[in-house]
Amino acid sequence: MMKTSKSIWQDGKWQAWGIALAGLGVLAVARAVYRHVTSMDFKDKVVLITGGSRGLGLEIARILVHKGAKIALCARSGEQLDNAARELRGNGAEVITVEADLSDPKAAPQVVGKVIDRYGRLDVLINNAGIMMLGPENVMDIEDYQQVMDANFWSALYLVKAALPHFRAQGGGHIANISSIGGKIAVPHMLPYSVSKFALTGFSEGLAAELKKDNVHVTTVIPGLMRTGSPRNVSVKGSHEGEYAWFKIADSLPVLSQEARKAAADIVEGIAAGAAEVTLTPIARAASVLNAVAPGALTTLMQWTDHFLPRSDNRAVKKGHESESEATTGIIGSRTDAAAARNNELS
Repeated sequence: MMKTSKSIWQDGKWQAWGIALAGLGVLAVARAVYRHVTSMDFKDKVVLITGGSRGLGLEIARILVHKGAKIALCARSGEQLDNAARELRGNGAEVITVEADLSDPKAAPQVVGKVIDRYGRLDVLINNAGIMMLGPENVMDIEDYQQVMDANFWSALYLVKAALPHFRAQGGGHIANISSIGGKIAVPHMLPYSVSKFALTGFSEGLAAELKKDNVHVTTVIPGLMRTGSPRNVSVKGSHEGEYAWFKIADSLPVLSQEARKAAADIVEGIAAGAAEVTLTPIARAASVLNAVAPGALTTLMQWTDHFLPRSDNRAVKKGHESESEATTGIIGSRTDAAAARNNELS
């Protein structure tokens, strides 16, 4: 029985789809093999992690220790650094700690110098240090923006400038800048944070373009919400309990936030692969795409979100753990509280 032209066309269409899908499968396998072959081996690599004493930085350090890296942790709290180093050394890690306030431009050369003095080189710089301030725009002062910019943007820039001469002298290196989805999309009641992360994202993407010729790879990391346990240490202005409630609850919900260990693993994998950008969580990826194709729609969504956030003229600052309420304790906030205990956020 002869096939009609329609059936022949349909057969050909399905064959074309089959060939296309097979081709995509081959490309995916080839890409995976290529990334495996060319990925960085962290064995004996020297990695400096800022904000490494707790939270995401500590989770990244745990993974890198397992991969055989030599670790340098930098943070402001000597006590938290000691706690983190004790844990990592208990797992056989070679670790040094550097206590420093990286918002001071004089600190960065000293920090990098101590790492070089101890290990003889620096292979990877992970700019993870940062702070967050919650509250409506009307209670944010110029000093608030300056403080957050110092911690989240300028500290990273200072360290990059301090590390680059060493990277160039040794023939290469890697920089990973931990930005945020808040560095691609401005989130209401987090303006100082978003401003600082927009600056860091732009800086990081520009570095990736300019440093390739020096064999210095740059990875820009775009996390969404992560359950690191850090909410208890954020600064809160305005309606303290109300602001902290929406933030901690969102941070605790599995649908909205990513488990910190998974985030750290994805970041390390991205660095190893030399990825230019690593965007974590489906929500962050979807928001980035929506912002690119329909920025007006996302702005409307953020305006709608702002209507539901608390109003206040209170300029006083409290920490998250000072802003707890019935809404944030118990089962609802339990995941965030457990992460805080695990990731050295309590001390």
